[in-house]
Amino acid sequence: MPCTTLLVGRRASADGSPLVARTEDSSAGSFDPKRAVVVRPEDQPRSYTSVLGGRTIELPENPLRYTAIPNALPDEGIWGCAGINAANVAMSATETITSNPRVLGADPLVERSGGQPGGFGEEDFVTLVLPYIRSAREGVERLGALLEEHGTYEMNGIAFSDAEDIWWLETVGGHHWIARRVPEDHYVTMPNQLGIDSFDLADAEGPGRNHLASPDLRAFLREHHLDLTLREDGQREDVFNPREAFGSHTEHDHVYNSPRAWYMQRTLSPHAEDWDAGRPGASPDSDDLAWSRRPERLLTVEDVKDVLSSHYQGTVFDPYSSRGTEAERRAFRPIGINRHNALAILQIRPELPESHRAVQWIAYASLPFTTPIPMFTNVEEAPAYLSTTKETVSTDSFYWTSRMIAALADPHFHETIPLIERYQQRTMALGRSAVHTADGEAAGAGTAGEVPALLAAANTRIAERIRTETEALLGQVLFTASEGMTNRFSRSDG
Repeated sequence: MPCTTLLVGRRASADGSPLVARTEDSSAGSFDPKRAVVVRPEDQPRSYTSVLGGRTIELPENPLRYTAIPNALPDEGIWGCAGINAANVAMSATETITSNPRVLGADPLVERSGGQPGGFGEEDFVTLVLPYIRSAREGVERLGALLEEHGTYEMNGIAFSDAEDIWWLETVGGHHWIARRVPEDHYVTMPNQLGIDSFDLADAEGPGRNHLASPDLRAFLREHHLDLTLREDGQREDVFNPREAFGSHTEHDHVYNSPRAWYMQRTLSPHAEDWDAGRPGASPDSDDLAWSRRPERLLTVEDVKDVLSSHYQGTVFDPYSSRGTEAERRAFRPIGINRHNALAILQIRPELPESHRAVQWIAYASLPFTTPIPMFTNVEEAPAYLSTTKETVSTDSFYWTSRMIAALADPHFHETIPLIERYQQRTMALGRSAVHTADGEAAGAGTAGEVPALLAAANTRIAERIRTETEALLGQVLFTASEGMTNRFSRSDG
């Protein structure tokens, strides 16, 4: 599943919240409709079997309630996407990443008989991990143990967050993994490519303050000669570059992956010296872009949504622009692509009480044309407009309405984008206002037990308010698209 991830440390965000955001994009040739759900402890399976991997596992008896954005059609499994549990721990799984033959020869991906996928993968991870963790670090440790025992059939990156930290885990072959704590004042860009560019083995084997890994990672590196770091005199042997050891530098990366990281970083750090001609980061197909950077100002939920909606605006690579040649406008895979299924921005606000500090912002379909709805996660049920997604296309569903708006607007981009930009600004403002109002209501509740019902009502109110705005936009975009039909004629009978 192609995706794009953006992580923002708490000292890089405007309100001190660690932000974990990822687009889940469908494969070419399918929609993979999504819906938002709340999984209560009584609904969590105690015995779980992966549809794709065929692996069965017994799960603990004490799951926490959690949110997720699973596939609306369960034929290929759950695909929980992203969520926040009752302990205010967030998880996003997963960003499909790359590898190389040396790693896959040393620790092959897990297959069943007949070459079918084996072990666990993106279909399973949220269900197997999120209900059982009470910190971001615990998420890394639980998933790492599952990978070591059962293995995986794909290379993936997974984010975990709590009120203090974000941890990023990358799978390395079928059973190995590494994880780094995101620097608090940095952001991280991840575009379907193994990304971590520096790793401290001594820290991972010791206190693990900022690095964690498979227990045998040092021996794995040595036995298979995977560490390609060319060290200067006096440079520590413990520090190596995982991107060189475990990742890839293919032509596919230069067209499909690295340009997305280049654009995100140029947007969030526009005055960095890396963009000067002749420096490693100056080109969109650079292999040397930093895994993490400090932004030039504090970042917001709106910044995150905008960056993950982008399509190389202001460059010759923008497919909607008249700048550049046709070849340039189609040179690179946009971040804001037609195949977006869902966006989840996971926000844990440390300055607020635990009863209402977690908000999950959810958008569906192609992000240049859509908007997110905020959903408090300390609730028993998701609002109907976010959860009612069926196989049949319907305007009762935020997912399908967003899909229709994007498909109608795209061929008429310049005529419809003013309508869409006004809609996005208005709905984001409505969402912000609704969150502020609900925070006040929750703070005034008599007991913590009253808060979930207050938050559920707030979720429904804002979802229905944005539904009204979304249906109005659909009507406007439909009219504009109709006026541009090929069989139009200037004379009218009235």
